[in-house]
Amino acid sequence: MPQEPPPRREVVTGVSRQPRRPSRYRPRTEIDEQTTLGHTYVRSLMRSQLRTGLLTFAALALFVGPLPLVFAAMPQNRMLVWVLLGFAVYPPLVVLAWLYVRRAERNEQDFARLVEDRTAETP
Repeated sequence: MPQEPPPRREVVTGVSRQPRRPSRYRPRTEIDEQTTLGHTYVRSLMRSQLRTGLLTFAALALFVGPLPLVFAAMPQNRMLVWVLLGFAVYPPLVVLAWLYVRRAERNEQDFARLVEDRTAETP
């Protein structure tokens, strides 16, 4: 009797309809896997967002902080207090909030561009 050759062993590694591309450097993978490099990327974004928040808070403190001193210097002029607190404070606060949101979004866009540029420049 002729012996049949043993069946060929096949290793199934995954099902994909598209051919696999060669592996390349992906910063998103670094971030997802929480590697040291990914941690550095995220930390740089967090630092820039913190810097933006602290600068905004400092501007707010410089703008609103002296108001009690102004009110104490002019105790007889109650109309000035109502005008400042009721109307004059809000437009600068809105502008400050708008600038903060704009800068925070720019930080995130810069971070996304950094991650995408790294992916594009590696072969």
